[in-house]
Formats: sequence, C-alpha cells, structure tokens
Amino acid sequence: MLEWIVTTLRQHSELAIFLTLGLGYWVGGLKFKNFSLGAVTGVLLTGVLVGQLDIPVSENVKAVFFILFLFAIGYGVGPQFVRGLASDGGPQALFAVVICLLCLGVTYVCVRLGGFDIGFGAGLFAGAQTISAAMGLSTDAIGKLGLPPDKASALLKEIPVAYAVCYFFGTLGTGWILAFLGPKLLGIDLPKACRDYEAKLSHGTPAGGIHSAWHAIDARAYAVEKGGRLDGLTVAAVESKLANPPVFVERLRQGGRIVEFTPDTVLGAGDVVAVSGHHESLVGIMEKLAVEVEDRELLSIPLESVHLVITKKSVNGRTLLDLAKEPFARGVHLRKITRGAAGIDIPILAQTKLYRGDILKVSGTTNHLDRLAAQLGYEDRPSNMTDMVFVGLAIALGGVLGSVTVPVSGIPITLSSSGGALILGLVAGWLRSVHPTFGRIPAPSLWFMNSVGLNTFIAVVGISSGPSFIAGLKSAGWGLFFWGAVATAVPMLLAPLLAKHVFKIDPALNLGCCGGARTSTASVGMVNDAAQSTIPMLGYTVPYAISNTLLTMWGLVMVLLLR
Repeated sequence: MLEWIVTTLRQHSELAIFLTLGLGYWVGGLKFKNFSLGAVTGVLLTGVLVGQLDIPVSENVKAVFFILFLFAIGYGVGPQFVRGLASDGGPQALFAVVICLLCLGVTYVCVRLGGFDIGFGAGLFAGAQTISAAMGLSTDAIGKLGLPPDKASALLKEIPVAYAVCYFFGTLGTGWILAFLGPKLLGIDLPKACRDYEAKLSHGTPAGGIHSAWHAIDARAYAVEKGGRLDGLTVAAVESKLANPPVFVERLRQGGRIVEFTPDTVLGAGDVVAVSGHHESLVGIMEKLAVEVEDRELLSIPLESVHLVITKKSVNGRTLLDLAKEPFARGVHLRKITRGAAGIDIPILAQTKLYRGDILKVSGTTNHLDRLAAQLGYEDRPSNMTDMVFVGLAIALGGVLGSVTVPVSGIPITLSSSGGALILGLVAGWLRSVHPTFGRIPAPSLWFMNSVGLNTFIAVVGISSGPSFIAGLKSAGWGLFFWGAVATAVPMLLAPLLAKHVFKIDPALNLGCCGGARTSTASVGMVNDAAQSTIPMLGYTVPYAISNTLLTMWGLVMVLLLR
C-alpha cells in the first residue's frame, strides 16, 4: 500500500504539491502559546519531508505561481508605496529604505564572516529578514549566473536549508526585540506614549465621540401642510433649504403609499416625509416648517453596510473631524478603517487622516452611501469577478520588461521576469486606487494569489531540495543559525534608535515603523500587546509597502554581491 502511494506521488507530482500545501498550512497554523511557524515555514518543512520520497517536480510550476505571487504583492502595496514616496509618508518611506539597506549590508557581512557561499547566503538573507519572496529572485539570479548545471543545482538546494534555519529566530527574535527591548532602548513608557498620541489624535472630538459626528442620530416623520413652507418644493430644494446643519429626506409617503422619489420629486399637501439629521436640527428647524406625525412604517428606514475605497485626491490626507463637517458625511456611520495589503485596522480618532487606498466600512441608507461614495471614491461591493484581462496583460508586460538585460561593468544586470511583475504590480495597484473602473481583484482572489502563489512556490522548493536537505544542514552547522540571528538582531536593535534620533518619528509610532520595515506583522502585533493599544499600527503601513518591495529585490542583489 505504502509503495503504491509513493509510486503514485512520483507519477503525479501535482498530488505531492497539494499534499504538501494541505499538511503545511496545518503545521504552520499550530500554536505554541502565542507563537506559530506560519504557513510558509510549515509548507517548506512539509515539502522537505515529502521530498524525501524523491519526487520530480517541473520548475515551470514554481515559476508560474511565484510570478503570480509577486504581482499580487505589488498590487496590494501599490497605493501605500506611492503615498510613501509622494506625500507625508516621506520620512517613514526614507526610514524604510535605510533599514532595508542596513539589513542587506549586515547580512552580507555575516555571510562573508561565516564563510557561506551564494546559496546559503541567499537563504540566510531571506530567513533572517523574514522575506520569503526573496528566495524566488535569488533563484532566478543564480540561474542566470552561467554556472555549470550541477553547481547551480547545488546552490539552489542550499537556499531553503538556510531559510528554514534562520527564519525561526528571524520571526521570534524580531518580535522580542521590538516589543521588549524596543521601549528600553528608547527610554519610554510605551503604553503612556500611545495614550499621549491618542489624546493628540482625539483633539477636537465632538461630544459623543467622532463616531456620532458621522451618524445621523435621529429620524422623524413630518406631514406637508397645504400652503405650508414645504408645499410645492422639490426634495432637492428641501435639503438645500436645510443644508446647515443638514437634514436629509429618507422616505416619502404620497397618497397613502410609500413611494420612490428623486431629487426632483415635488412635495404636496398631505405628503409625509421621513427625514434624518441631528436631534437639534429636527427639533429646532423642522418643527417650524411642518407638523410631526407618527408613522412607524415610514420610519422603518432600511440600512446597509458597504466598503468604500478612498480614491479622490480631494480627500487624501484629510482628517476624520474635517470630513465629518461635510454634508456628504451625514447620515452614515463609520465602523472601521482598513489600510494596506496587510489589512491593518486604523484607530478611528478625530485627527486620523485618510489616504487613497484606505477602505472604510460604513453603514447607512442607500441614498447617503451613494452620496458619500461619490465624494470619497467608490463602493467596493461584493463580487467574485477578477479582471483577468488586466491581470494577465500586466504580468506579461512586467515579465517582458523585467527580462531586459543591461550590462554594467561587463556584468549582465536584469530585474528578471519575476521582478518585472512585482514592479508592474505596484503600478497596477496604484492605478486601481485612483481609477477604479478596471483592474479589480477581489480580496479573496488577492489572498489566493498571495498565499497560495507563494506557498506553491515554497512547496516545490521544499520537495525539490528534500533529498539533499539533511546533508546541507549538516554541512552548514550551527554557524548558520548564529550568523542568521546576528543578521536579524543588529538591524532591529539599531532601527528604533535611527527612527528616534535621525528621523524624529513619534515614540508611539517608532516600533510600528520598525516592524513595517521588517515586513513583520507578527512583531507589530506583539508591540501592540506591549503598548496595550493599536496606535503603533499607524506607523506600519508605509514602511511595510516600501520594504516588502525592496527586501524582495534584495534577493537578487544579494546573489550579485556574493557572486
């Protein structure tokens, strides 16, 4: 029976890949206290075990899924990447660039001091800096060095060995350094720093909180009297007349029936309108214009919740308090703000700024939501359709451009097709955020491209390197773990100090910026726990977008430096 299973897996390598994915995700999700290996490491280790069966897998499988993953990475971080370069995220973006260079430089020195070759060096970098995607570009770069096939194959099999050895401390060490050593290095009380920053962001909050400023807190029904001040007016005229403070017509009863209406609908004697607005507006203004009546059916105003994507340039960088004063913000309830490819939840405070690409979860009536969407961006309504014309052509174009070779000092330099797809992904993600009429990739599809794309690549790497993994681990020895730990620790020990003294980043955001520069969501989660606040997340998104791109590209650069 066992022999038949092994033979079947060898004859159908696609089954071995899915077996590796299934078991790998399960292993990666197992938790020990608050720590888990994560899907990538779980899939890699499972792949190594499955690979002991000596299963041949086509390299084309690895290439297809990796380029899909890189495009998705770029697409997801594109809006934050551009914002970091072009707006008030500049200091954080520059900080991320410096930390990425520091990570590259420290790792290069560690590889040289440890006496490791290109394969172990590339894997050490990817594991120590917890950037799995770098392995793919390192693989591409080694394949283009013109080495004998046997030598190139040996180097490629070393990459996952070094990655697996160094990733454990890369993840756990980063979180421990930032969450526990970070506040001591900065000499701050982290919870107090976050409370102070939150107080600053809460300045100007209206009574009842910022949520109430975005919510029509009362609705009442009024009858239009013959010859009264509303008789003969259109709905648009009524709302214009009551624009400051704003009151909105929600529903209309004419001839005893609830009817649909437009801004041009004329109100007449006997009509009953349901209007919404702040309590003071209704009591102080509407009661002077019409007679309040009891109409429970009319006041049963249906609400819905939608996600709005910020795309309008006029909104970019404005605070919630500022936007709450706009007429279009009335009648809706702001429930959640999500930012970046990592899906970071942003605190809802008076001085919280909104940026292009942010996603707001809001609820209200259809009329109010349509009005708000027209001013902020567009409604991201549920859909399972991906614009595959856009995705396919963008990946193909990026791959072609990335394959262009430029000789530098006699050395052929190229982004590779994978690197080109990453860059086009950045452009595509940014274009989608400002021109939402094309290029849609629903969140579940983007997750699949990100997670399954990367982990299928990792599964093939693990299966292919399985037969030589143990031998490679023995040859590298404990030195690989030691130098990997050094490459992890040194940049993260220096990063908080650089953020404080050179870039003058607020203490409450400092460690979040450091976690973003390491692209480690887990570490910022540990910082949040230590801070007893989500404020550090405000510093995460811009550095994450910049570093996710640069650290991935460093996989190629590391090979060129070590060649």
